[in-house]
Amino acid sequence: MKLAGLRVLDLTSFIPGPYLTMALADHGAEVIKIEAPGGDHTRHIGLRDGEHTVYFRNFNRGKRSVVLDLKQADDHAAFLRLADSADVVVESSRPGVARRLVIDYDTLAARNPRLIYCAISAFGQDGPRSKRAAHDLALEALTGVLAANCGADGQPAMPALPLSDYLSALQGLSAVLMALYARERSGRGDFIDIAMHEALLSATANVMGPTMAEGRQPVVAHERTTGGGAFYRWYACADGRLALAGQEPKFIAALLGELGRGDLAALCREPGPHQQPVVVLLSAFFAGQTLAEAGALLDRLDVCWGRVNTYPEALADEQIAARGYLLTDAHGRRHLGPPIRFRDEPAQPKLDAPALGGDQELVSISTT
Repeated sequence: MKLAGLRVLDLTSFIPGPYLTMALADHGAEVIKIEAPGGDHTRHIGLRDGEHTVYFRNFNRGKRSVVLDLKQADDHAAFLRLADSADVVVESSRPGVARRLVIDYDTLAARNPRLIYCAISAFGQDGPRSKRAAHDLALEALTGVLAANCGADGQPAMPALPLSDYLSALQGLSAVLMALYARERSGRGDFIDIAMHEALLSATANVMGPTMAEGRQPVVAHERTTGGGAFYRWYACADGRLALAGQEPKFIAALLGELGRGDLAALCREPGPHQQPVVVLLSAFFAGQTLAEAGALLDRLDVCWGRVNTYPEALADEQIAARGYLLTDAHGRRHLGPPIRFRDEPAQPKLDAPALGGDQELVSISTT
């Protein structure tokens, strides 16, 4: 596998760090999860379908677990020995905590100059909010994402996904791989500072036009991808819901032409409330169609669309089955597969999650 021989120390919990390090583990890295006594918080959150919670195993499969109390001298020394043999360290404490524990980049790099150290925090390592605690919802609020994620009543809706968690994980993964590539030339590691706040804000690039060009807040219900486009919204069918998801002229012309209302296509050139006649037309049409009937028509016309699935329906989707994305372990439990696919050296995820301290022997091995 691509990352065989890479040793990673994972000091993180919840989503950003574990999602990053699980991607490394899926592609062959040895990921050693350093857990405090009591273990990762997610060992105790949510439903179980075996020894572990689904939350924990979904982010920590294929890793090894060592329990260390880094405030204790012997355990601190054991961690330093592990870090001497590591390629990557990922931590997600508030800025300043790693330095107080004497496991910061400067300390570890002085012993292991090839070390790549990725620190993920809410606001980054400096700035007026750097020491402030925050989870995803606070960051979605601060970046403007929550205010732009409105329901039909115009009020912010609770987000379905913790976007800043996943985006910071993916930015961190990219940064770690860049640093590994650069180390091949320089022989030296680097320190990576990932702010969840910035990772999320960077993902607003496609909706920042009104703000950057005119200095104003977008009118959410009128913008191209948040309600102002008749061809970018969901519609109720007789037995379910579907989403039209393509606003290119070819999609618009195809469907409106089929419905005998090609004259309305001009309304769809720009987003806004003037598209309401198209919304009314499409709402009435789809209400009289079953999902199967509407889907067959849209497929024939090559219009971009998707059925509005529940999570169980999403896992049962024929596309997921055809690509073998959903994995099943020896106990019959289902796992989401690695989304990164290589033709050569594909991922070989290990589907077992580690027992707390189940690899404690690594601490003694690291002294040799």
